[in-house]
Amino acid sequence: MIGVSLRKYLRAGLAGVVAVALSSCGPKEPAVSGGSTVVRQITEAQYRNIIRDVFGSSVTIIGRFDAPGREAGLLAVGASKADIAPATLERYDNLGRSIASQVMEEKRRANLVSCTPKAPKEADDACARDFLGKVGRMLYRRPLTSAELDLETRIATEAAKARGDFYAGLEFALAGMLVTPQFLFIAEATEADPDHAGLQRLTGLSKASRLSFLLWNTAPDEELLAAAEKGDLNTKRGMERQIDRMLDSPAVEAGVRNFFSDMLGFDAVEQLAKDTIIYPAYSSTVANDLKEQTLRTLVDLLVTKDGDYRDIFTSRKTFMSRQLAMVNRISAPTETTWVPYEFAENDPRSGIQTQVSFLALHSHPGMSSPTLRGKAVREIFLCQAVPPPPGDVNFDNFNNAAVAKTARERLTVHRTNPTCAGCHKVVDPIGLTLENFDGMGQFRTTENGVPIDVSGDLDGQPFEGGVGLGKVLHDSPAATSCVINRVYAYATGRAAGRGDVAFIDYLEKRFAADGFRFKSLLRTIAESDAFSTVAAKPASQSNKVAFDASGHKELQP
Repeated sequence: MIGVSLRKYLRAGLAGVVAVALSSCGPKEPAVSGGSTVVRQITEAQYRNIIRDVFGSSVTIIGRFDAPGREAGLLAVGASKADIAPATLERYDNLGRSIASQVMEEKRRANLVSCTPKAPKEADDACARDFLGKVGRMLYRRPLTSAELDLETRIATEAAKARGDFYAGLEFALAGMLVTPQFLFIAEATEADPDHAGLQRLTGLSKASRLSFLLWNTAPDEELLAAAEKGDLNTKRGMERQIDRMLDSPAVEAGVRNFFSDMLGFDAVEQLAKDTIIYPAYSSTVANDLKEQTLRTLVDLLVTKDGDYRDIFTSRKTFMSRQLAMVNRISAPTETTWVPYEFAENDPRSGIQTQVSFLALHSHPGMSSPTLRGKAVREIFLCQAVPPPPGDVNFDNFNNAAVAKTARERLTVHRTNPTCAGCHKVVDPIGLTLENFDGMGQFRTTENGVPIDVSGDLDGQPFEGGVGLGKVLHDSPAATSCVINRVYAYATGRAAGRGDVAFIDYLEKRFAADGFRFKSLLRTIAESDAFSTVAAKPASQSNKVAFDASGHKELQP
């Protein structure tokens, strides 16, 4: 008989052969012309993650961050058009001073400063240079140039002499580094691509940053930086090795959470307001929990279970906190922490479009909004733009329950108005099917004493309620195409253009062939030539980041 270990070996070998065979007959990546490089301001989450990774989680960051505008549905793309006004620069300066002060506290500096100065009350160029070189490499996502390191060392030395304290000098230099464009902006560098004549590619270090911010939403770690410096990221195997490592790391959860926070517009949770007289269950705790519930649901399905992306619209499995249990009017868990929860088969909640996060965010403070919800489905899940309403719309009749008892009846007014009909025709039939959830996301069967009609329609496909909407979204090619476009834009910092059409089509076929696994989509994008190929341009046009006299970021030729 064949031994167990031998059978395992043969089975593993056969699986490898099958995998190779399947990959060889699958869709082939098309040649790409490459997109433009981008200069992106790091986001608040990235700022916090980098500081935590470099200096430890005990360093506190207290301050307000300005969010960039949305482009292509994402803050990550809007960050390429962000600037830093003087007031914002001052806040970054205060943050940098606070962080540097904490880092140099006696209880921390022994672990963070690897060298010991000759005398703690005097300057020590060698030790300062060692610390600033190591820290600067992590903050700037690349080694400091000789000129940069000379400058930072000189600043630390002069400050140490002036203050009579070596660590005070390091603190002053570090605070300055935390407000430099090299830290606050992700500026991609390119080089000639030896495998594609006439094209450019990202340098290994720029590729490392793009990869790390995609998968982990933070700066590259030491292993990734070292691989980039050795040239490993310019080889297919070297790149695959790092992608495997990063996708297998628990840190990938942070990357997935941030992508969906961006895609779902969860930055708006901070401004979410509800009338607590109408919705007494609402609180700041609920506001935090509704976002967390959806992110836990997505991570569990897409990362932990490596499930089908389309199931986010139909899965009844989620997580529940005590506060959200009150909102959902179900038995509260006895635990004070999050617990797994599955809605019953006959429950009206199924999929993230029926979770409180979606329903409450896309409603008014005191009432639900079929129009906002339908618009959100179109724009967030299907990547279809819906124009804003004209400025002179009269909402008197819609807000008047005496004219019509239900939202469906009141919206008829807008659909019969030629100015409004075009947009309402594409959003209302979607949003009205979610009307059995009020503006807080709590289930109801009537409005003003009248039974709610939850029949809906999406591009000619009829359905009933949020559960029916989820089934339609699950099977919609537009929904999977949308998330592909969003992830690609998130990864590259720019929306897909005409030159990316063939590549997006390739991604759609690969996504389907891989069973719509989200981690597989991340892998396909990260391993592709399109991920690091950029359009060739004259060297004189390479982007440099600087601050003008007013403190705004600008691109200089």
